[in-house]
Amino acid sequence: MVKLVVCFKRRADMEVEPFQEYWRTRHAEVVSGLPGVRRYVQSHTLLAGYRKEEPVYDGIAEVWFDDTDAIRALDGTDALRAVQEDEARFIDRSTMKTLVTDEHLIKDGDLPDGCVKNIEFVHRRPDLDIEEFQRYWREVHGPLASEISVILRYVQSHCRRGGYADGRQPPCDGVAITWFESTAAMRESARSDAYARTRADEANFIAPGELPFIITREHVVIA
Repeated sequence: MVKLVVCFKRRADMEVEPFQEYWRTRHAEVVSGLPGVRRYVQSHTLLAGYRKEEPVYDGIAEVWFDDTDAIRALDGTDALRAVQEDEARFIDRSTMKTLVTDEHLIKDGDLPDGCVKNIEFVHRRPDLDIEEFQRYWREVHGPLASEISVILRYVQSHCRRGGYADGRQPPCDGVAITWFESTAAMRESARSDAYARTRADEANFIAPGELPFIITREHVVIA
């Protein structure tokens, strides 16, 4: 399957909690009406993430389809127009970023109720080509990160090669998603040797600078 990852900010005139409520209820119903959707998950940035400053995104939507043909088939349909019209009611559509990705499950595990989901937006090192970046991330860095014991589940979503066609550059090269029992467990992981090794390895394939991230709680709309 292919997965769309859509990142966005809320409209400037909406508070966070009404935004999340609308997204989780009314908008979820509209997206669920799209033909071809196999799975649909919303990840809402934790309210604690707003205490110091606005997060990079208010959340992401992940929507799975059988293939890219199923996505292209939505063009011009009433169902897609309904989704886009409804987005304008609560999303600042100028902030929307869409990635077409392949998902790679690196570490699997049971997810307890109330767990948190860390989402990092990954940019490759500029001297690496796409194939080498993806291979290193999946085959070298992935196993390193899997050694962090408190990570319950770890998924990499790699941008598809089509996103780079004709010299285009997607908003980022992929998304790293990890699940933890709680934010306390996340903090605990940062004190481990495995975490230190994982972070040190990022320089081998990720562009220099801060790695943008949001900490979220997910809502499964279509399982």
